[in-house]
Amino acid sequence: MQKWRDNVRAVVPYVPGEQPNQPRMIKLNTNENPYPPSPRVEEALWQMDAQKLRLYPDPAAAELTEALARRYEVAPEQVFVGVGSDDVLALSFLTFFNGGKPILFPDITYSFYDVWAGLYRIPYCTRPLDEEFRLAEADYFGENGGIVLANPNAPTGLAMPLEGIRRILDHNRDVIVIVDEAYIDFGGESAVSLIPEYDNLLVVQTFSKSRSLAGVRIGFALGQPELICCLRDVKYSFNSYTMNAAAIKLGTAAVEDEAYFRETTGKIIATRERTKEELSKLGFLFPDSSSNFIFATHPQLPARKLFEALREEHIYVRYFDRPRIDSYLRITIGTDQEMDIFLAFVRDYAAKQNGS
Repeated sequence: MQKWRDNVRAVVPYVPGEQPNQPRMIKLNTNENPYPPSPRVEEALWQMDAQKLRLYPDPAAAELTEALARRYEVAPEQVFVGVGSDDVLALSFLTFFNGGKPILFPDITYSFYDVWAGLYRIPYCTRPLDEEFRLAEADYFGENGGIVLANPNAPTGLAMPLEGIRRILDHNRDVIVIVDEAYIDFGGESAVSLIPEYDNLLVVQTFSKSRSLAGVRIGFALGQPELICCLRDVKYSFNSYTMNAAAIKLGTAAVEDEAYFRETTGKIIATRERTKEELSKLGFLFPDSSSNFIFATHPQLPARKLFEALREEHIYVRYFDRPRIDSYLRITIGTDQEMDIFLAFVRDYAAKQNGS
């Protein structure tokens, strides 16, 4: 065996959702927004001056940072932007989880957390969710090196009440608590309102879900200025120009169109609630999702077989071959038309299975 292998940082990588490219497919597997970005985004794209792409972008992404500060009623020095929330979260792990004690997060949650912990050699412990996939606050009251919680959680879709977040913060004043709010615009209470009270709270959000910009890659963090300054120091030590000029311009346009944001998130929430009703009629069981997806199981329909049957019809959902959740499918909420096609297939599939 070659000696150079001894010096390689070996990790078990995150496995992203499948990105098929089929005609007439229904893509309900990666929690993307089924609606296009704001018309202001398209307008900003057409108005971009291609000549300026020869110049480096603003390393501070001031235009986008200031737009976010206005939207969330914080100071610009309380905003950090990055290339998707994955970039922001990864930099946050690198920046804040260096105490040597294990960080804590649930056993069923966003599966990138243990990947980053492994990549950066951060010790960690997972805390089991209960049988209803709910988090036990007391599991996070002991000594630790930091906490990261997705709220609403993924892939379950359950939202933790804001008072629960507060209690966890009260028991963890000496470590950083990261609240990953990738899906908060579809339900639940944001922890942004707690930032003035806690200097150790970092709230992370994304443009990929509620603002229909998964392809542009924009994420951001909100927190006290000292936390944001620490993040920026690490960013500038890693890559000064993480946000490209197009992302800054298009992200700003998206943030400034509040009416469109509320319209499309409202549509998704309405479709989600209707889909819950229809799935319940078919015998599916699921946590009460506050996200843009439903995490569903069926007592008589094995999840893997249903996943494969849907895939054959170019209807893509997400299946996790992992203990405790291998009987569930995560179903992204699409348009009403897409969900009608999905539901029609499932009704027919269930009828055939019951008749066999």
